[in-house]
Amino acid sequence: MFRRRGDRYVATFAVDEVRVLHKVASEVVGLLTDGFDYSDPVVGRLFPEVYPEDTEGTEEFRRYTEGDLKTAKIDQAGAILAALPDESGGEVRLDAEAAEAWLRALNDARLAMGVRLEVKDGTDLGTELDDAIAADPTSSRVFQLSVYAYLGYLQESLLNALVEG
Repeated sequence: MFRRRGDRYVATFAVDEVRVLHKVASEVVGLLTDGFDYSDPVVGRLFPEVYPEDTEGTEEFRRYTEGDLKTAKIDQAGAILAALPDESGGEVRLDAEAAEAWLRALNDARLAMGVRLEVKDGTDLGTELDDAIAADPTSSRVFQLSVYAYLGYLQESLLNALVEG
């Protein structure tokens, strides 16, 4: 998918890929701007407790860092939205800074989806997807697991392109 061309990281996206990436990045922005709530497990995963045994320390740390962290995560998701071609698909060309932002935003999106899908470190994604397809091939879980896997593939291809340079 992503390849290095000179000082750019380039990928071509089909119509459906653009739609999925737009939706995912928009949902991350929405999560971080609408009703931000630390009791939401997704928010907790994106902003883990720095001092799990020290509630006061964690709250104080959040008070000083939350705004900057939220802004950075919103900007990173915004980097995806800004670079995506229109809905007819097309090429994305990222400089090194934008590629790093994409990596962080893709990671945030995967973390959020992983919480909602109950994907753990040891989860075999292929087995999860096979089980979901066997239960109901038209289910939203099949689609969501497929998007989760796609985001991982995209993240890995971008990381490989960055490492090659």
